[in-house]
Amino acid sequence: GDPDKGEMGLGAVPGRQAAFREGLALAVQYARAVECPRIHLMAGRVPLGAERAAVAGEMETTFIENLRYAADILAQEDMIGLIEPINSRITDPRYFLNTPHQAAAILEKVGRPNLKLQLDIFHCQIMDGNLSRNLETYFPLIGHIQIAQVPGRHEPDSPGELNFPYLFQLLESLGYSGYVGCEYVPRGDTVEGLGWLRSYWESRGLQHGETRKTKE
Repeated sequence: GDPDKGEMGLGAVPGRQAAFREGLALAVQYARAVECPRIHLMAGRVPLGAERAAVAGEMETTFIENLRYAADILAQEDMIGLIEPINSRITDPRYFLNTPHQAAAILEKVGRPNLKLQLDIFHCQIMDGNLSRNLETYFPLIGHIQIAQVPGRHEPDSPGELNFPYLFQLLESLGYSGYVGCEYVPRGDTVEGLGWLRSYWESRGLQHGETRKTKE
């Protein structure tokens, strides 16, 4: 979509299917060039002036149609499509996809194995909390994890509601082997802000960049 026009993705926006397909084709080109196997398929916003409840059915139908199309295209490239719920309480009141429950229901209706849930713990905590149970429940659907402290959206060791060492341990116990995206706003310098990661490695008895698997 066009951010200058207030668009935040087009996946669920009725009447913009052609533009969605054009954007997907370009995204695939970029992903292929940088060897990125996953693409975030953004749902988009409820149209200005419309009530969410009044347009929810049409938007979901549009999203399902676009996701099935995207899944077929991405399967040819051996890529995964991701959908991410974004909280509507703080970040974007008009974003269509706002809870893991809604995302899981849509993924079930789409029924394609190369479409997954991009679970941002920041958004999930704001909309629903209950993180342990949600991670366990939706783990089979998860294709990518993102993190940020709540409510400031800063580093995981900044003041806030979430106990990230516990959540990391839970992900490890569940068998998560993918990347964890640090989608937060650093309080200061980006590199200095990664001190939390070095401290976490040390707390697990790991050296810089080492994994538990390589140590074993």
